[in-house]
Amino acid sequence: MSLTLPAGVALPVTASALVLTQQPGNGDNGGQGEDFGKSSPVGFLVLILFLIAVAFLVRSMTKHLKRVPASFDDPPAEESASSDEPPSEAPAEPEKKQPNGASSAKSD
Repeated sequence: MSLTLPAGVALPVTASALVLTQQPGNGDNGGQGEDFGKSSPVGFLVLILFLIAVAFLVRSMTKHLKRVPASFDDPPAEESASSDEPPSEAPAEPEKKQPNGASSAKSD
């Protein structure tokens, strides 16, 4: 089984394919001149500097990851010691003073 195009469709398809595949004739190669794809020594130096920076970042990340605990769960509280003693009461609030220097506690 072969695919054949009708005669009315084949000519426009062929013509458009030829137009789309042509190279520009005015000398503009779309930025792909004779130096296209070549790198300068400055570019190579920048690449080496980036690789060195990545190596230092990996080393630093490894140090920090070694300090991370294995689990972030709270450590189990010792319930045996706290179950024998009653819970302690909250400390009393300190006495607040009025702007004129009088105490907020009422004296009867």
